[in-house]
Amino acid sequence: MRTFRCLILLTLWASQLQNSRTTPLPERTSPSTQPTAEEEQLKEDNEMERSRSKRSWMWNQFFLLEEYTGSDYQYVGKLHSDQDKGDGSLKYILSGDGVGDLFVINENTGDIQATKRLDREEKPVYILRAQAVNRITGIPVEPKSEFVIKIHDINDNEPKFTQDLYTATVPEMSEVGAFVVQVTANDADDPTYGNSARVVYSILQGQPYFSVESETGIIKTALPNMDRENREQYKVVIQAKDMGGQLGGLSGTTVVNIALSDVNDNPPRFLQSTYQLRVLESSPVGSSIGKIKANDTDEGENAETEYHISEGDESNMFDIITDRDTQEGVITVKKPLDFEKKKLYTLTVEAVNSHINPRFLDLGPFKDYATIRITVDDVDEPPVFNKPAYEFEVKEDAKMSTIIGTVLAQDPDAIRSPVKYSLDRHTDMDRIFDIDSGNGSIYISKSLDRETVLWHNITVIATEISNPKQITRVPVFVKVLDINDNAPELAMLYEIFVCENTKSEQVIHTISAIDKDDSFNGLQFSFALATPAASSPNFTIKDNRDNTASILTRRNGYSRHEMSTYLLPVVISDYGYPIQSSTGTLTIRVCACDHRGNMQSCTAEALIHPTGLSTGALIAILLCIIILLVTVVLFAALRRQRKKEPLIVSKEDIRDNIVSYNDEGGGEEDTQAFDIGTLRNPEAIEDSKLRRDIVPETLFFPRRNQAARDNTDVRDFINQRLNDDDMDPTAPPYDSLATYAYEGNGSVAESLSSLESVTTDGDQDYDYLSDWGPRFKKLADMYGGADSDKDS
Repeated sequence: MRTFRCLILLTLWASQLQNSRTTPLPERTSPSTQPTAEEEQLKEDNEMERSRSKRSWMWNQFFLLEEYTGSDYQYVGKLHSDQDKGDGSLKYILSGDGVGDLFVINENTGDIQATKRLDREEKPVYILRAQAVNRITGIPVEPKSEFVIKIHDINDNEPKFTQDLYTATVPEMSEVGAFVVQVTANDADDPTYGNSARVVYSILQGQPYFSVESETGIIKTALPNMDRENREQYKVVIQAKDMGGQLGGLSGTTVVNIALSDVNDNPPRFLQSTYQLRVLESSPVGSSIGKIKANDTDEGENAETEYHISEGDESNMFDIITDRDTQEGVITVKKPLDFEKKKLYTLTVEAVNSHINPRFLDLGPFKDYATIRITVDDVDEPPVFNKPAYEFEVKEDAKMSTIIGTVLAQDPDAIRSPVKYSLDRHTDMDRIFDIDSGNGSIYISKSLDRETVLWHNITVIATEISNPKQITRVPVFVKVLDINDNAPELAMLYEIFVCENTKSEQVIHTISAIDKDDSFNGLQFSFALATPAASSPNFTIKDNRDNTASILTRRNGYSRHEMSTYLLPVVISDYGYPIQSSTGTLTIRVCACDHRGNMQSCTAEALIHPTGLSTGALIAILLCIIILLVTVVLFAALRRQRKKEPLIVSKEDIRDNIVSYNDEGGGEEDTQAFDIGTLRNPEAIEDSKLRRDIVPETLFFPRRNQAARDNTDVRDFINQRLNDDDMDPTAPPYDSLATYAYEGNGSVAESLSSLESVTTDGDQDYDYLSDWGPRFKKLADMYGGADSDKDS
């Protein structure tokens, strides 16, 4: 067995030597006639095999070049067994990876050949098994021997980058050597065999701005202080070459787009040093005057700018705010302007970056200044009152035309146009006040009453005489001062009773008073009995000196039978000037009380008839009687309603609805609408029929009415029918509408209808219409005058 294996390897070695002598390898990557790197490497491997033969044979490993381009099959090796006598009795069999497709064996000689080009990147190793069998019997004469064919790599793959296009960003003004991006290229060749997969990076385009590390592919900045404002985009082309960058190596390229990102390295700058703005003095507070802008070549937050007024606005008349969308400074009015006070303002405005990078502070201050001249233009302003509001006081007893105060308004313009005054009558509907249009004096035109209206809120209007459109309003508050013009009165209607067994000098009640006038601190009212009652032996009054008074008895015991009610006149006076007083009468009733003083009864009748019913009991009895009567009436009404219940209970009941028929009819020729013969012949009218909407109480046969004879007057016909309906017992017991459509055949005027007028042979005489009274005068004039027109 060992002899077989050694023979195979020796044969393979000899065949390799013969192959190297007789079949040169194709030149693929280099036009040079000298041996290629792959050939040199294969030769070295074979030499190593020969050198190792002295020590130990690696019989199970063969090497084969990839990408063979010869016209014949590539020779791999030769199998030979020591059992082979050369008589053709043995047959060589090959099995394993690619046998029959990639590898074939001559069964007689044992020669192995590759039929196709092999690519190491597809499969680097093939495992095959060889065996010698008897050609006739098929019995193996040697066991299977396994060996490996390794495909030697050649440089047939160029490096490929992981991305066709790279995008990177690096801050502007970066230092030399700042990291930008790393690119990577992969080579499919064998990295363990030669330099086929050793990749080296170089830059083809993008110098001198960027550089690349040859081993790592890291791109770095190569120039300092690259300014984005000068150039923002760079295109860099990077090459990756295998074979360590040596001549003959394969290469691939990629593009790297590098953008410089912005940093705050530029301050804001005004386009001009002085700006001129104009504003009307009537511009409202908060309105915009104009806009200024300081340009910053940076972008994003690095270009954000804030504006401030640094000088020239000591009175704080203006303000400047930053528009975040446009980065403009908007100047606004902060306080009302007055052309007459100041016509020109000179401001110094500062523009400064919001986000300052300390790294670039040495480039200078990141701010700029500009001067703004604001001119105030004069406008025709309305009059201005010397106060925002006025408050006057007047006594309620002031006489007519009394001046309560004066308002003052002036034209603020330089021309000082005269002003006239008026009252807004919507605030003085009762016309209580009036004003002098020339000097603004407000005076009373009607009497005042503080108790009715304490405050009057009116509005005064000041108007320029030269321009009536210029008006100003001011509120005027008028307070009506009180005078003592109302007498005090009892606080309420008092109900006072005294017990029959009351002792003398006993307080039976306490009273108080009210006054519509203003109240003053301390004592307000005094109480006393009127002169006729001051010497009364029954009751007296005591002033408590705290605006109240006590009613006291002056004797022991009272009797309801002698006098059940006492009237006590009380005089109430105030302490105002002039003193006002009034007399109020107190009613004191004598009542029976228990031993504790609780009232029991205050009427004399209750003592005479102690066993009589009380008022409450009488009311209860009366209510019961009323309820009983109402119940009886309702019961009777319900029974009568059931007895007269109508047969037709419908929403279309003639008692509840009026049905209107607006059908005119077609005249005498229309026989489908109605029978006109019935109208002309009353005798043909059918007998009256019973009503079907109610149940009749008693069945009465309707009486046949005598038909009106020919030439009977319509009035007689209607009266006859009316009399018949009044006497008819079957007529409904409620109001109803009876329609009589009969004209009558014997009318003096005959038919007034125009239906038969066309059949009249001769002219009609309408003079009789004048005899019918003033109601037919119009007809008489129309038809009576027709003859005269015809005659004419």
